[in-house]
Amino acid sequence: MKENKLPALEIHQLTVNYDKTPVLWDVALTIPTGVLVGIVGPNGAGKSTLIKAALGLVQPISGRVEFFGQPLKNVRQRVAYVPQRESVDWDFPVTARDLVLMGRYGRLGLFRYPRQADWAAADYYLNLVGMSGYGERQISQLSGGQQQRVFLARALLQEADVYFMDEPFTGVDLATETVIVQLLQQLRATGKTVFVVHHDLNTVERYFDWTILLNMRLIAYGPTEEVFTPFYLNETYGKSYALFDEALKLSQQKQTGVKGS
Repeated sequence: MKENKLPALEIHQLTVNYDKTPVLWDVALTIPTGVLVGIVGPNGAGKSTLIKAALGLVQPISGRVEFFGQPLKNVRQRVAYVPQRESVDWDFPVTARDLVLMGRYGRLGLFRYPRQADWAAADYYLNLVGMSGYGERQISQLSGGQQQRVFLARALLQEADVYFMDEPFTGVDLATETVIVQLLQQLRATGKTVFVVHHDLNTVERYFDWTILLNMRLIAYGPTEEVFTPFYLNETYGKSYALFDEALKLSQQKQTGVKGS
C-alpha cells in the first residue's frame, strides 16, 4: 500500500503587510516532501518575506502555515533556515566552527553545553562543505563564498527535514555554487525538502524540481517544466523586464529543441 505522506509545507491565504504596504497577497500553496523548490520573482516580489512569514519571523495579517500538517511551533526542530549573507554581522567574534555549532543549539536547550559528539558533527559538516581547514578562522576573515559555505554547514547540522535558503548563490564563486547544488541534491535524495530564493533564471530548470513564481501574489507553482513557461514568466516579470526577455528566449529554445551556446 502506497504511503500517504503529508505535504512538507502548506500555506493558506497568507497576506503580509509592512506597515500599510502590501508585500504578499492571499498566497496559497501546497508543496510535497522531497523536492528542490525555487522561489522566483522580481525584486520586491515578496520572496524573502514568504519564507520569513513561513518561519514566523514576520507576522502576517491573515493566513496560516503548516509543516507536515502541523504549526511550526510543533515541528520547529525539523525546519532550518539560511538567511541572506548580507543580513549577518560577520564582525561578530566567533570562529567558523563556533558558528556551525550554533546549528545544534536548538537541541541542546538552555543549560546544556555542547558534547564531544556535537563538536564532531560540526567538524563533519564543515568538511562536507569543503571548509575543514577553516574551522578556527574568525568569520570576518572568510571570503563571501566561504561564509556562505559555513552558513550552509550550520543549517545542515540542524539535520532538519525542511530547509529554507535565502539567495544562497548570491556573491559566491562557481566552485561554491557547485558545492551548494550538490548538497541540495544530496538533501533531496534523502527525502528532504529545500526552498531556495533564487534570481538566476538561467539555472532554474537545471536546479529545481518545483518552482514558485511570485510577484506579491502567487503567479504559479508546481513542477518546473509546467510553470517555467513564457506565459507565466510574462505574468511574473512583465515584458519591460530585461530578465523576462532572457527567460522568454530560453523557454522558446526549449520548446523548439534549440540549445543555447
